[in-house]
Amino acid sequence: MGISVIKPGMLTTVQDLGRFGFQKYGMITSGAMDKLAFRLGNLLLGNEENTPALECTSIGPRLLFHEQQLICITGADLSPAIDQQPIPIWKPVVVPAGAQLTFGKPKKGWRSYLCFYGGLDVPKVLGSASTYLRGAIGGWEGRALQKGDQLSFCAAWSQENSSLTWRMASSCYPDLDNNVIRVITGPHHPLFDSDSQQRFTADVFKISSNSDRMGYRLESANLYLREKKELLSSATTFGTIQVPPDGQPIVLMADHPTTGGYPIIAQVATVDLPLMAQLPPGAKIQFAWITVKEAQSLWRDQEDELHKLKLSLALKYGE
Repeated sequence: MGISVIKPGMLTTVQDLGRFGFQKYGMITSGAMDKLAFRLGNLLLGNEENTPALECTSIGPRLLFHEQQLICITGADLSPAIDQQPIPIWKPVVVPAGAQLTFGKPKKGWRSYLCFYGGLDVPKVLGSASTYLRGAIGGWEGRALQKGDQLSFCAAWSQENSSLTWRMASSCYPDLDNNVIRVITGPHHPLFDSDSQQRFTADVFKISSNSDRMGYRLESANLYLREKKELLSSATTFGTIQVPPDGQPIVLMADHPTTGGYPIIAQVATVDLPLMAQLPPGAKIQFAWITVKEAQSLWRDQEDELHKLKLSLALKYGE
């Protein structure tokens, strides 16, 4: 036995990087909202990047550890503590058997990732351990964690290697105080009137409380097409920004549908999806245009940083 859930938190789910290869059948990918924080948490433990972990939203869970384990918490700082003693994030930490891991007030960010050495032992559905809440599949019984749930670890952590004094450089993860999201133009951008095109990057948008893992609804002045027009449904992806008839944009997130018929004004650059995932309801953001070439260059730079981290960690874990 690995852990027991004493309190589940606001929304705690098992996630990996997603369920791929089935969108043509209408199955969404799901997966971690902040995939960068998720990948980093696993890498810091010497795990494969896709190893199942817990995504904790705003208010984290209270967990009882039945056996010693090595963990790493990344993403949002939700004030984690072991037996009421604060612990750092972005760093491997040993949790003794019988100890309780708790979370407190969110200090920065909205979603925290709790990764375990070797990962969590949960069944895979269509090749993925990710929880798809609306479909009630994957993760732990297709739902968020509840009080009394018991999850097992895939591997144990030995006491002999329990002294870990290093931590990750801050350059590997974006600054969560940044409220500017970089975007590239969407296929339907020319269909919007000139005023809406200008205001898309000039206005400040507020994330609505009516937002979830499927999409973030944004509140601002309405955006309008030059003329009303019916569009054929087209493929959507993580970060696609659609504008429904009410004129209020929606940023599609990890549980986005496979297709959509609303006009697409922009697409969030992959490098800034972690920032979007960490924004809470009520947060204010602005968009900034960049080119596809710039977005690709920024993503390559991020992947280069990850590659350097992997090489360093391979030496620390003796691989």
